[in-house]
Amino acid sequence: MDGNRQRQALTAAERAIEALGRRDPAGARMAVAAAVERDQIGAFARLADAVYLAASQLEADGEITEATWNQLADAVGPGPLQALVEQMRG
Repeated sequence: MDGNRQRQALTAAERAIEALGRRDPAGARMAVAAAVERDQIGAFARLADAVYLAASQLEADGEITEATWNQLADAVGPGPLQALVEQMRG
């Protein structure tokens, strides 16, 4: 397994979450697609589903529901990414 690719996947996942915080659905989708592409252990599949849902909500309603933020937090599990989700949630 290439650790560099997994680090790139993690960075892309961070960018996806940050894009949601900026209300940038296209940026979030592009970043999470890169995360999944580079992910060699399947760590970001659930995150991708949650990001696509959140991006759709942003486009349709201009905001992300509390339930979807919770789904994003659950998808990444405890740790730095979950802290980033909470920070972006505002």
